[in-house]
Amino acid sequence: MADWAPIAKEYDPLKAGSIDGTDEEPHDRAIWRAMLARYVPNKGVTGDPHLTLFVARLNLQTTEEKLKEVFSRYGDIRKIRLVRDLVTGFSKGYAFIEYKEERALLKAHRDANRLVIDQHEIFVDFELERTLKGWIPRRLGGGFGGKKESGQLRFGGRDRPFRKPINLPNMKNDFYGEGSSEKRNWSREGTRDWRTRDRDHERSRDKRWPERERLWAWGDGERERDSKEERSRGRERKDRDR
Repeated sequence: MADWAPIAKEYDPLKAGSIDGTDEEPHDRAIWRAMLARYVPNKGVTGDPHLTLFVARLNLQTTEEKLKEVFSRYGDIRKIRLVRDLVTGFSKGYAFIEYKEERALLKAHRDANRLVIDQHEIFVDFELERTLKGWIPRRLGGGFGGKKESGQLRFGGRDRPFRKPINLPNMKNDFYGEGSSEKRNWSREGTRDWRTRDRDHERSRDKRWPERERLWAWGDGERERDSKEERSRGRERKDRDR
């Protein structure tokens, strides 16, 4: 708990797939793929990663000129790279903006997140590919944003920070039967085996059957006697009418 933080300081696919970063086994195929991936950041990317801003969820119609118009209000921009499809040339909806000063970067990171550009609410964060150790991109099952193969969300980033884990070790141990040996012995001795309970139930049911049969027989006899008395009274009424 002492080392816990809402934002990941080092990327771990297993922790990113957990709402509080405490999972010990992957429960998503994408997590497996990210854990097995051996990703090396693109060496062709230039610029200072510590002065670069990541901008996502852009309108596909948003252009570099529009991004420059909006983000230049926070400081001088050195370079804007709007990521486009290599075949079609269409925007993929995210971009990288490199500032000249760290002060401008921090101001944009603070104020531009959730800004609406071309009817789209954007998401802004620092570049993580070259600054966060162990980073695995979304296409390989990693990342922090969006949904993966099974719809499992990713946590530990600015958009979805880790939720603080609930530290209840004693309750957890007792719940799973991991408490003291004294408690475990008491539970084994104090509870009967389910087979024994079933046998006792069968025996008690067998004992109840003769009693039920006697009651049913008594009930049948009572009904037969009542019907005979009713018939005799009917005959007496007919005789009186004559």
